[in-house]
Amino acid sequence: MMLLRIIVSLLCAVGFYASVFMLRKSIRAKRGEVKGPSVVKSPRAELFAGLPNALFGVVYYAAVSAVTWFAHARIFFIVAELAALFAAGTSVYLAYSLLYVTKKQCPYCWTAHAVNWSLALVLPWLV
Repeated sequence: MMLLRIIVSLLCAVGFYASVFMLRKSIRAKRGEVKGPSVVKSPRAELFAGLPNALFGVVYYAAVSAVTWFAHARIFFIVAELAALFAAGTSVYLAYSLLYVTKKQCPYCWTAHAVNWSLALVLPWLV
């Protein structure tokens, strides 16, 4: 159980870093400080409520890590797994978009997608 918590925490730390990087980039893009094409300028960069996807990532990774260490009720782990499945599904859509729509390279995006898919596989073992 401890090893799984450490794995989840490491995955969340990587995802959090990628999300913070992309959130800062999206803020800079809004100010006109990002020149040329970028995924943060795409309509797909703000899928929900007009907020940057990276903002949701920052909150999501912090919350999942906190649940992993501090939650004691099973319901928190179930909610975390449902959130992980939603994030993984969203990553499938965004990965498709990177490959076939925007056709842009984004290593931070791919890192977050890999983390999302990994969390969806690992989190059920904590329930």
